[in-house]
Amino acid sequence: MTFSEKLMQLRRQKGWSQEELGEKLDVTRQTVSKWELGSTTPEMEKLIAMSELFGISIDELVKDSETESAPTEKISETKLRMVRLGEWKSSRTWRGMPIVHINARGKAKGVIAIGLAAKGIVSIGLASVGVVSVGIASVGVLAIAGLAAAGIAATGALAAGLFACGGCAAGLFALGGVAVGWDVFGGVAAGKYAFGGLAMGDIAVGGSASGIIAIGKESSGEIAFNLPVTAEEVKSAITERLPDTPKFIVDTFSSLAELINE
Repeated sequence: MTFSEKLMQLRRQKGWSQEELGEKLDVTRQTVSKWELGSTTPEMEKLIAMSELFGISIDELVKDSETESAPTEKISETKLRMVRLGEWKSSRTWRGMPIVHINARGKAKGVIAIGLAAKGIVSIGLASVGVVSVGIASVGVLAIAGLAAAGIAATGALAAGLFACGGCAAGLFALGGVAVGWDVFGGVAAGKYAFGGLAMGDIAVGGSASGIIAIGKESSGEIAFNLPVTAEEVKSAITERLPDTPKFIVDTFSSLAELINE
């Protein structure tokens, strides 16, 4: 007996019309008709619903009792359980980990991991760890988080890394409402080279600036410039007082100092 014949028999045993079965499976009468004619086969989600509705296994439902073949892929009880639990693992592995592991209700670990807590080369979850990591809280080479992120490149409400961007950011290069690091930009910025509303550093540029060389509307330091100031004046002061400053820093902060005149 084919799947289409078996479906028709099971429906009639229940005393249901095609329309009534369609309502129970959330499909149209025409869809049920196509299944029973054998012109189309249902998706996995509908096969699971049918097995529960008729009280038989997926294998019993789809297996052709005469030819021992099935119109759809044979589904093991383990796979069925994984679908029901919102979890799936690929059969292929790499270094003992599944290539893909998805777990909508718990921990996931794989080359690509997606779950409430995820760990993998690419990981996505409420809490995630990986080379590329995305989550509410994430750690990785590239970390993106709604709340806290740590990595070589990190972005989040709280971010720490070589390159950090966030509400509060700490890193070699940091951008944020509050930023701390080597080269920093923020509402409040503290670092060797700082630019912000309130800036503190060896070279500080901002509304209020404090440092060895300070440029701002209000400034204090060994060399203090109150606006307006020219880029050449700032560049000359940096090269004379801090001669080891990298050229790109000299050019950047000279331009920023002149820019805030406007």
